[in-house]
Amino acid sequence: MHIILLDWQQVNSEIDMNSSNNNSDSNKKEEFRKYLDKSGVLDALTRVLVGLYEEPERPQNAIDYVKRYLGAPENVDVEGLKRENEQLKQELEKLRKGGGSKKGVNS
Repeated sequence: MHIILLDWQQVNSEIDMNSSNNNSDSNKKEEFRKYLDKSGVLDALTRVLVGLYEEPERPQNAIDYVKRYLGAPENVDVEGLKRENEQLKQELEKLRKGGGSKKGVNS
């Protein structure tokens, strides 16, 4: 089995492009790396990349493969759901400001 490891030097250099090089940035990067490691993100990404590498035929859309591998639901309009959620939050806020005594709204 081939093992693919994330190249943290490349990740760090890309982070450096977006921030200045000082000691606090270095500490932030290390804290972020530890966070990713502790939360299992690094392991999950490594597993999905190994799975993609070991596929006999490369999927047409690698991003969709990664999403499926990590358990994302298919055929879901995430942006549409975000917009709907924001609209519902705004409506709820209006109802709460209007006294909160509207039917179906508990304050």
